[in-house]
Amino acid sequence: MEASLDFRKRVLGYGLLTAEILYRLPDHPKLLQSFLWQTEDMAPEFPELKKFLDFWEREIEGRIHAVRVAHQNLLTPVDYRYAEGEILVH
Repeated sequence: MEASLDFRKRVLGYGLLTAEILYRLPDHPKLLQSFLWQTEDMAPEFPELKKFLDFWEREIEGRIHAVRVAHQNLLTPVDYRYAEGEILVH
């Protein structure tokens, strides 16, 4: 039986990323708007966040002012342990 993709990603270090993006409205450049975005990503490189911000710069008119990032691993050493024995039942 193979582990699910979700579990494998967590073992590799993926966790929940929350990014708050502050950006300027094109018609009102003195105002800042806030956008929250969540995904699973791997710290500290954050490849998914980088792809999203590249997309934003290319496709969205609002210029980014600041990005705040919070990341929490979803699987920690406390969540799993190695078995010390095995019991076979027929």
